[in-house]
Amino acid sequence: MNVTTEKIENHKVVLTIEVPAEELDKGIKAACKSLANRVNIPGFRKGHAPRRVLEMHIGKEAIMDEAFDRVAQKAFDAALKQENLDPVDRPQVDIVTLEEGKDVVFKATITPMPEVTLGEYKGLKVAKDAVVVTDEQIDEQVNNILNHHAKMIDAEEGATVANDDFITLDFKGEVDGVAFPGGEGKDYPLQIGSHSFIDNFEDQLIGLKVGEEKDVNVTFPEEYHAKDLAGKAAVFHCKVNSIKHKQLPELTDEFVKESTSYENIEDMKAKLRENTEKRMEREADTKRRNEILKQATDNITVDIPEVMIENRVSNMINELAVNLENQGMNLDAYLKYTNMDMDKLREQYKESASIAVKTDLMLDAVAKAEDIKVENADINAEIALLAATYGTTPQEVSKIIKKNGSIGNLVATVLHKKAASFVIDSAVEA
Repeated sequence: MNVTTEKIENHKVVLTIEVPAEELDKGIKAACKSLANRVNIPGFRKGHAPRRVLEMHIGKEAIMDEAFDRVAQKAFDAALKQENLDPVDRPQVDIVTLEEGKDVVFKATITPMPEVTLGEYKGLKVAKDAVVVTDEQIDEQVNNILNHHAKMIDAEEGATVANDDFITLDFKGEVDGVAFPGGEGKDYPLQIGSHSFIDNFEDQLIGLKVGEEKDVNVTFPEEYHAKDLAGKAAVFHCKVNSIKHKQLPELTDEFVKESTSYENIEDMKAKLRENTEKRMEREADTKRRNEILKQATDNITVDIPEVMIENRVSNMINELAVNLENQGMNLDAYLKYTNMDMDKLREQYKESASIAVKTDLMLDAVAKAEDIKVENADINAEIALLAATYGTTPQEVSKIIKKNGSIGNLVATVLHKKAASFVIDSAVEA
């Protein structure tokens, strides 16, 4: 087998592969045997129809196509190994010569994995954010607990709508004097200051009493999801039906013991501080880890083919679609709700996809430079982690991975984790 390579534009390489005629003869025989087993031909048992009969029923072209697929795949794999190429996309195959008795010649156009030049990745100096828990943070959490146990009480007679009040109102919206779909509500619940409605709608209700009416003037945002309303001025005829205030419980040791898992106010604040400190420590650690990997990634030199980024974008969108399905929504509904099309969605993911691809390339290069390997124990540990995450057994996870043919992805994930740990563990405090 002869192989020649030619670099062309857009990071692509064309492999011209020549396969001896005798390999095609073997491929034709294997193709005939395989097709004879799959085609029903009257008068012949499956697998026993001779070639001339097969050609009469399915045509010579079908046999040659099957033979080429068999010969080409084997030759293509051998050519990649011989030229030390690792493609990041499926090959575009063009047949040059496919005739019985002649050498097979075909071209395979691929985008090979780009070359990566590592920069500094060991001993990176990255500081960790100082963890300081303030009294204000604890007070905010205490207030959240009080708000969680708050009661709603009717405002006193003659009270007016104020910020943070909970009201019910009737409203009917019009654009140019014409009502529009979805612009009307009866006894609609609304918290003033929640910004649930557009523009300064809620602010214009402040000062109204129960039973009072007012025309509220707003302008729909230019990016509003209903395109027929986007950017248009509207008038909402509103009437306040009720006003309620939130009444917080008094902060006492008795309240804390009865309504929470803490013993008293002192115990609550101490444990809130302890938990906050632990959370902030985790966040600081995560931020530092991410910064270390970012520095190592920024330090590499690589020219990333666009197809790698586009493939990663596609993977991200597929993950989004799966997550949406798990929440009872589909991708089309999500695009409509967010006022996007697929092109906008792909563009939105492009930057994060580019960073992810570059980070993976850095980790692959580190793994190669440091001779980091994935052992069976690493695979088993990752499977156990996945099982714990999804509440199933390692055996079930292994079964799914084998069924989906995802072992390669799993190995790559583990390799990247080990390479990332190497880079992070070698870093020093700034």
